[in-house]
Amino acid sequence: MNFFKKKNARIRRSIKFRKNFKRLKNIRLVVHRSSRNIYAQIISSDNFVLVSASTLEKKIKNKISYPGNKKSAKCVGKYIATRSVKKGFSKVSFDRSGFKYHGRIRELANSARKYGLKF
Repeated sequence: MNFFKKKNARIRRSIKFRKNFKRLKNIRLVVHRSSRNIYAQIISSDNFVLVSASTLEKKIKNKISYPGNKKSAKCVGKYIATRSVKKGFSKVSFDRSGFKYHGRIRELANSARKYGLKF
């Protein structure tokens, strides 16, 4: 039963933040994590995916030993940042999808900042 409380709280937080992003009409860096993988996407204000990276890609998969840890999150952050800067999107809003800002989410954000994203 505790799982459903945690999941509902995460979904409630994500809805609250997304309302604000929709009002501001910013390009956003959306992060989703599962127990096994981590995914990141740069999404425009009209909900089109501009750039994406995840631990399921072959380039990233070959560099990491296990896709569900902080090291893999750093790698995804590096790839999403370099790809988005190449396409000309350097200023984004960070949408963590209701996940708390610690662990893999924090590592991905710090890595993305290190490689050129500003948020």
